[in-house]
Amino acid sequence: MFITLEGPEGSGKTSHVGPLIQFLKENGYAVFATREPGGTSIGEQVRQVIHDLKNEEMDARTETLLYQAARAQIVAEVIRPHLAAGENVISDRFADSTIAYQGYGHQQDLVQVRALVKYATGGLVPDLTILLDVDVNVGMERKTRNGSEWNRLDAYTIEFHQRVRSGYQEMAKQEPRRWVVVSAGQEWDKVQEELRQTILGRLSGA
Repeated sequence: MFITLEGPEGSGKTSHVGPLIQFLKENGYAVFATREPGGTSIGEQVRQVIHDLKNEEMDARTETLLYQAARAQIVAEVIRPHLAAGENVISDRFADSTIAYQGYGHQQDLVQVRALVKYATGGLVPDLTILLDVDVNVGMERKTRNGSEWNRLDAYTIEFHQRVRSGYQEMAKQEPRRWVVVSAGQEWDKVQEELRQTILGRLSGA
């Protein structure tokens, strides 16, 4: 099963992946974790370019295409091989991030963006996507407070990040069978427990 965690900045996705993987392995599941952008040598190099605060002049289309380059590589090199080997793959972000950020956030043509995503992924769609939803101001305050990576996208306007959150919420409404929304405004332990139960429920029924 291919599972992805999505959400606006400061939703806490990354902090939950490690404990989730450990929990699932302790319960007998073969699980592999990865992240986007990155997850491969090529992808990590692309990540540095996209996220570098010095690249202020980067056009939205350039940003979109760079993400697809990194994504095509991780799908071919990491995700598909692990799925083919019978493992469950959990990714910190995937294609829906592009729809949310480069589509809704930058207000680019969603039809064109979705076509690029489909090409980059070879049509691969997660079996389960969990949206860690959090108020934009709360999320950005968290990022500032906890000293996590502050990249070029983080530096976009609050209005941009509000469009991203709204985009995520809209996608979750459009595909309720794939998406599960978890409130990331709760205590960390409560969010982790919801993630565990949601994923266990899907894996046990797969």
